[in-house]
Amino acid sequence: MTVAVHVNITRENASQVALDVCLELKRLNVRILMPDELKGSFKLDYVEFIDEKESVKKCDILISIGGDGTIIHSAHDACKFDKPILGINAGRLGFLAGLEKQELHLLEKLITGDYTIDNRMMLDVRHYEAGTLVNEYSCLNDIVIARGISFRLCEIAAENKGKLIFDYLADGLIVATPTGSTAYSLSAGGPVVDTDIESMILTPVCNHSLFSRSMVFKPESEISLYVKNPENSNPVFSCDGQDGIPMTADSVITVTRSQRYTKIIRIKSDSFSDILSYKLIERYGQV
Repeated sequence: MTVAVHVNITRENASQVALDVCLELKRLNVRILMPDELKGSFKLDYVEFIDEKESVKKCDILISIGGDGTIIHSAHDACKFDKPILGINAGRLGFLAGLEKQELHLLEKLITGDYTIDNRMMLDVRHYEAGTLVNEYSCLNDIVIARGISFRLCEIAAENKGKLIFDYLADGLIVATPTGSTAYSLSAGGPVVDTDIESMILTPVCNHSLFSRSMVFKPESEISLYVKNPENSNPVFSCDGQDGIPMTADSVITVTRSQRYTKIIRIKSDSFSDILSYKLIERYGQV
């Protein structure tokens, strides 16, 4: 078996967790690949350092070490090559992590095949300017439109297959997957949706309206978003927390279900509700 190990070394404890993971994989006689930019941080003669994307292409399983942001970044590459990904939490919360840093002995189950794979729905996001396609993106968590440096609210129109859903006057608007329902959408008051239920969750951020509830749409929906007052609100959009991209009066963002899935490895038998309860208790003390 060949395993690629990706790690966010800026995360506290992540480097030590990665070293422990590599030692455990070595004990299991696994071939280990790591991105070549990490060679200076991990002087391990039993690890092969190659191009990051090549490591994903050549591996059987990708292990990503860090927080949810790190795992999402790795997931974008993993889904392109249809590789399953195991997240190991070196951060504080880690909804996407399949293992905690004290559970590395369970890595042996990768060898025995004693694990399951969750197929997580993703979103395809297309950015149009004056009717011309500018770029395409994939999201595991969400796509967000938000006001930029301006303090003025965004007037965001949301449509589904050409029919108006609502005109939001808000700080922003989130379209999330069930995986992303426990991220920014949750913080903005959105519902938690079981990851087995494919859907799109539309959640306004600080909506200046009597109607400020989230709405849940079936996965076949085709959501279109545009900002009516970009000259006042300086809006940007962002996919999975990446750098914001400015929007103009001619910008239209379309969101549809992707044909790709992120394959999340689950080694433990925890259900979605088990993970949710544990993580929320870990963050807030009680639920």
